[in-house]
Amino acid sequence: DSGRSINLALSSRGINALEQAGLLEEVRELLIPMRGRALHLSGGNEEFSSYGQRDEELIYSVSRRDLNCLMMSAAEEAKPVEIRFNQSVEKVDFETGELTVVNLQDNSSYRRSFDLLIGADGAGSPTREALLAVNGGECSVDFLDHDYKELEIPPLSSKSGGYQVEPEALHIWPRGGYMLIALPNQDGSFTVTLFMPKQGEISFEKLENPDQLNAFFEAEFPSAKRLIPDLETDFFANAQGRLGTVRCSKWHHENKALILGDASHAIVPFHGQGMNSGFEDCSELIRLLEKHNDDWSEVLPEFDRIRRPNANAIADMALENYVTMRESVADPKFQLKKELGFEMEQRFPSRFVPRHSMVMFHLLPYAVAMERGVIQQAILSELVEGISEIAEVDFAKARQRVTEQLPEVDLTRPY
Repeated sequence: DSGRSINLALSSRGINALEQAGLLEEVRELLIPMRGRALHLSGGNEEFSSYGQRDEELIYSVSRRDLNCLMMSAAEEAKPVEIRFNQSVEKVDFETGELTVVNLQDNSSYRRSFDLLIGADGAGSPTREALLAVNGGECSVDFLDHDYKELEIPPLSSKSGGYQVEPEALHIWPRGGYMLIALPNQDGSFTVTLFMPKQGEISFEKLENPDQLNAFFEAEFPSAKRLIPDLETDFFANAQGRLGTVRCSKWHHENKALILGDASHAIVPFHGQGMNSGFEDCSELIRLLEKHNDDWSEVLPEFDRIRRPNANAIADMALENYVTMRESVADPKFQLKKELGFEMEQRFPSRFVPRHSMVMFHLLPYAVAMERGVIQQAILSELVEGISEIAEVDFAKARQRVTEQLPEVDLTRPY
């Protein structure tokens, strides 16, 4: 545990990949279901907003550390995988097919030859930099002007555990320009994350000492403050994390190298899809290997072509969802649209599926989910104009709009 992690939220795309890897049953023991958002509003009221309307439409909180350990153990059992810790890529030479690696424990370096290099080496990927240098491609790394801090709500009892608040929910304290969230852990604790601007009137730069911190939490998050006994210690000891988006114009080099996961498409965490989209990269890579009989010269360019538009789509939706989580969820009009979205899904199940459901509970490509989501949002906005409750909706007009603008969609297959 680094004191700067945001709990992972596992949903359908990640579940599908873990099932393919034969790990899902082991992973299930680590999962805590979250059925929706528990909203802690400014006035002290609490509301629950479900993610879906079916029993299976939920997401799961899972410890990053525990999941990593489980997967690394499984990888080591899949001979001849070898894991080396504290190693850093220093240089990639595609002409000679050599990788120069530094051992950070003693600062020694060594070379490894490769036929194919897969860089899953994170948002600061050295593999990506080497690939772009030889390809002449473009890459952007855009940081938000908001950062995050990790805090913790401890269990009711250090001995017997137990949760202080509802465990089967993602807790959100939405405050417009900033927010607090909390995800459950198996020991009864919650990993809490504060997201807010780096600078400004209400920002991290204004919380320089314990008095300022306590006054801020008492004013903005009093219910959360009572649950975090080590607020001062956690806040000032834990690192202030950055939030960024990586976009690249090319993910492969000839048949020699590929970048995937955060190395090629790091995203902000507000749709809970960073891990899931990375796992889906693996599922798609396997599908293409089977399709092309392990011919990497065919697989790599097709993987690049298929995955990049979807990665860009989820990056955009994740950025948009930050605004939704910190602002829109408490807005009555947003709540009316969400209620209407559920009703439309019941009435037109093959055509209208809420965007959040398409992203979280199905395997539809992200780009398709985003495209259909834009159309659906326009329809919902038109239908709720000038009304305040579902009973006032003109469902004849709704049927006409849906039939005209939304083709039927097959949710049983990913591509």
